Amino acid sequence: MPISVRLPPRVEQKLADYCVARKVTKSEAVKRALEEMLDRSSGKASAFQLGRGFIGVEKSRGDVARHSKRLLRERFRNKGSLG
Repeated sequence: MPISVRLPPRVEQKLADYCVARKVTKSEAVKRALEEMLDRSSGKASAFQLGRGFIGVEKSRGDVARHSKRLLRERFRNKGSLG
């Protein structure tokens, strides 16, 4: 379904910059943005939203990649607590 939308010049420029950087058309970028907005409003969570509480939680423990086995052992011993 074709639809026309008037964008303020600053939003149009941001959209153009986004599309060039990601090599997508303006139509594709707008479709993706609308899809994401509608999914969010319907209560359907994205993978990022579901995992957001776990991202970056180990920063205080140093290099997670280097100490992953130890950190996993600690987590399992503490029955999955994040603190």
